[in-house]
Amino acid sequence: MDAPAALPSANKGRLLVVDDQRNMRATTALLLRAEGFVVDEAGGGEEALALLSSRTYDLLLTDLKMEPMDGLALLKRALDAVSGLQVIVMTAYGSIETAVEAIRSGAYDYITKPFKDGEIVYRVQKALERARLISTVETFAGEFKERHGLTALVGKSAAMRELTTRISRVAGSDATVLIEGESGTGKELVARAIHALSARSKAPFVPVNCAAITETLLESELFGHARGAFTGAVKARRGLFEEATGGTLFIDEVTETSGAFQSKLLRALQEHEIRRVGENASINVDVRVVAASNRDIELDVAEKRFRQDLFYRLAVVTLKVPPLRERLEEVPLLAAHFLERANARSRRPHRLTQAALDHLGGYAFPGNVRELENLVEQAAALAEGEELLPEDFPLKRPRTDPSPVPFSPAGVVTLADAVTEAERKAIQVALERLPDLGRVAEVLGVSTTTLWRKMKRLGLKTSQELPPEAPRSNLNDGSTS
Repeated sequence: MDAPAALPSANKGRLLVVDDQRNMRATTALLLRAEGFVVDEAGGGEEALALLSSRTYDLLLTDLKMEPMDGLALLKRALDAVSGLQVIVMTAYGSIETAVEAIRSGAYDYITKPFKDGEIVYRVQKALERARLISTVETFAGEFKERHGLTALVGKSAAMRELTTRISRVAGSDATVLIEGESGTGKELVARAIHALSARSKAPFVPVNCAAITETLLESELFGHARGAFTGAVKARRGLFEEATGGTLFIDEVTETSGAFQSKLLRALQEHEIRRVGENASINVDVRVVAASNRDIELDVAEKRFRQDLFYRLAVVTLKVPPLRERLEEVPLLAAHFLERANARSRRPHRLTQAALDHLGGYAFPGNVRELENLVEQAAALAEGEELLPEDFPLKRPRTDPSPVPFSPAGVVTLADAVTEAERKAIQVALERLPDLGRVAEVLGVSTTTLWRKMKRLGLKTSQELPPEAPRSNLNDGSTS
């Protein structure tokens, strides 16, 4: 084994270069050391594994054709041994098949020898950037999950994985973000996640809910006011834009504002300056704005209730938070998290039974994650025993209950229940009139997979033949899982 290189003054990362051809290994290591990297060398797979077990490396750069252990075997064993290790595979035997196999096995990148000096340096730098991003996200996931309840945001569903991926991507920029989602889905958690992952994380995160402030006070709240600007303004006051300087201003329910206020908000976003109520001088502000709405903002634009130019200014990046009914597989995870928090505040800990989880899994949650949290806290507060049973969770209406939509004492149905019942009736009518599920999906304007999922969620059964791409289990068994 070659002796490890001395640590340079500007350490860019520690690399391990593995190649059974000494000249190629030494040349690659020399090139990377000249770029400021700390480089160790190994002449084979076993030697490399021994180094990986004794030192911490940011990147493994390994040849593919080696004896007795080839590069793919080393790749798999290295990734099993070192979590988060980045690997680049080098080979003179370039082909699509070997490249795909290396990437599928967990390699970050693939490079064919002979390679240019600039090419290998560039690929190493990109791999190390990815390693740093993963480290940052993992740190954030632990700290932020504890501080802000990010368990309500992170989930196993495809929609939530896509959301968290987009959060990681947009957080590093200063782009304005618009978060869309129903009430109770966790839009503020998304905004906090963006802030915590950004370069502004050490500066303030300042939230404001436009629906909770009267129109006359909203301008003063965000932009501030001068002394004597209006009755009761006994002294000058900084607004939330100034309070959030250097950080993030989260404007929730932005659609609950007037056209006059929207024009002033648009100017603040365009010019990066605000004017306090009652003052003529402008004040420069350095603030990233994240806005949110539980309404269809594009419909509001079309119906002239929201300024189109402000919409485009806010929606540089749009994130959609899925309702809980579309990710019911996460109910056990979320319920366990909320119960853990409730237990921490209680002298008598409780635990969830499978029957209770099955009971919760059959509910549409019109109030989304917030409703689930409320149900768990209520059950923990009122339950007689340590085990939480189905009867400890009084639900408004089971998701699969075919009975008519219940109305409140005031005679008003919730929008979520109205939508569910409309979907049920539309699918039932189509099933009665059309010969197969493929035709039903076509007429309803959805994919066959979406149709199958909706039928399963609504508890609808059919004897018709399933479309080819739909799953062929659990449709006629009444399952609600």
